[in-house]
Amino acid sequence: MTATNQLQDTALRYFLEVAQCGSVSLASQRLHVAMSAISRQIANLELQLETPLFERHARGMVPTAAGDILARHARRISLEAEQAVEAIHALASLRSGAVRIATSDAFANELVPAACAQFQQDYPGVRFEVLVCPTPQVSSKVLAGDAEIGLCFSLAPVKDIHVVHRQTAPVVAILPPGHALARKRRVSLAEITRYPLALPPAETAVRQVVDMACARQELALDPVLVSSHAQTLLKFVQHSNGVSVSSEVSVRHLVASGELVAKPIADAGMDLRDIEVQTLAERTLQPATEAYLELLISRLKS
Repeated sequence: MTATNQLQDTALRYFLEVAQCGSVSLASQRLHVAMSAISRQIANLELQLETPLFERHARGMVPTAAGDILARHARRISLEAEQAVEAIHALASLRSGAVRIATSDAFANELVPAACAQFQQDYPGVRFEVLVCPTPQVSSKVLAGDAEIGLCFSLAPVKDIHVVHRQTAPVVAILPPGHALARKRRVSLAEITRYPLALPPAETAVRQVVDMACARQELALDPVLVSSHAQTLLKFVQHSNGVSVSSEVSVRHLVASGELVAKPIADAGMDLRDIEVQTLAERTLQPATEAYLELLISRLKS
């Protein structure tokens, strides 16, 4: 039995395993515990709480509304136990540890790996796991315990998610050096539609901001390239006379190196997005994660 398991209540641990895999038999295999012992612990929980925790079907067990509440509680206890063991093993220092980050594509190309590289130089014992997923899934990864830190553009408040840091992320136009619009201090959506457009898909936050602004002006968008991969859009701009849109932080390194030019978009509504750095509410982060979080926020601000 691991140290983490020893810190968790047996009944809750068995209950959570069944809730996650949907089967007493599968939970028995994963825990190496007899099915009868698991069933007995769940029955005792239901007796104590005076309510069923599962709907029992031929194809498996599905948590009831009460079961969902208890599963969230048990998951948090499990995460806290894991956190305590990791912190103790690291002796409350940065000699070791694992930092798990869920992020959208816009930050995975430069900001997050650059911060990992900087941090790892100072603390070579720390390891990283970076999960790249669409913005709507970032908070879900944090809630499920797959990541301690979430980094994405804001959509709407999410229950049990704590926003550690928030900053505005206005949409800017991305141009190749030497583009006719690169000489202007600001550009308009009407101006950039005259050139080949490379845009993210309609379901992304940045595209929704642009689409709403265009709709108010009855301005039609006809992109020649649509991709959910930020690097594809930026490479298209670099190799053409085209234009794309992005947040400033996503292309900061390319603008600094002179590979691309970023221009503010003058139309109203281009500043409706925020960047959010998220953690699970009420969760204590291990020392390595806390320190990396501070570094990430400082790089976002710079």
